[in-house]
Amino acid sequence: MRIWAHRGCSQNYPENTLLAFEKAAALKELAGIELDIQLTRDGEMVVCHDEKVDRTTDGTGELRTFSLSELKKLKIDAGNGGAEQIPTMEEVLDLLESRLREGMKINIELKNGRFPYEGMEEKIIDLVHRRGLQESIVYSSFNALSLEHIRNLDPKARIGILDGRISDCLYKLKGGCGADDLHPFWQGIDIPPERFRGYTVRAWMSGHLYPEKSTGTKLDLAPLEQKGITDLILNEPEVYIV
Repeated sequence: MRIWAHRGCSQNYPENTLLAFEKAAALKELAGIELDIQLTRDGEMVVCHDEKVDRTTDGTGELRTFSLSELKKLKIDAGNGGAEQIPTMEEVLDLLESRLREGMKINIELKNGRFPYEGMEEKIIDLVHRRGLQESIVYSSFNALSLEHIRNLDPKARIGILDGRISDCLYKLKGGCGADDLHPFWQGIDIPPERFRGYTVRAWMSGHLYPEKSTGTKLDLAPLEQKGITDLILNEPEVYIV
């Protein structure tokens, strides 16, 4: 089972921040880090999951209504008096590039299910190619048309289709988005593994994000492997690997 960090080490550090990514990158056996991108009002790519900044920052409102300079004024509580900011995708690559050169990967989820963010596909493909990191990136989205666009921009791009159930991931894939991998919710394996054998199944989890306390429990990975899950995107990867 390959382990990925969901929004970085998001159980013990603020999600989608440089701090959470730094802690994840320190895990030498980590397969990769999952993160989310959106566009600011002035077209800058930033890393944030929610369409609104309310939950994770001291600000309010839809992220797309902020300029980058306005977003950078918002604070993300990191505990013990510390604070983080919403990072740009460029800043994340600056931080992680050395680990990417060593073989770690980034799963970039395009958060365009609610807002289309015109031009985001072109911007992320251009950035990744400009830095020569094509082999280090997996692109994912719930939006099959967005992934189809990614494939048209870069025929060699690695893409994973997101949905709650693996059967729906497979349906979208066969509908023409050209995905390489299936990204279902970890409890959404609703068909036998024979139906999707040969695909990478990068299942994601939710809940227990910073600053919630750890449950103190650890998943038994063997039954998940038997269901056909090959990779698991976890909030607390440091419990499973060092």
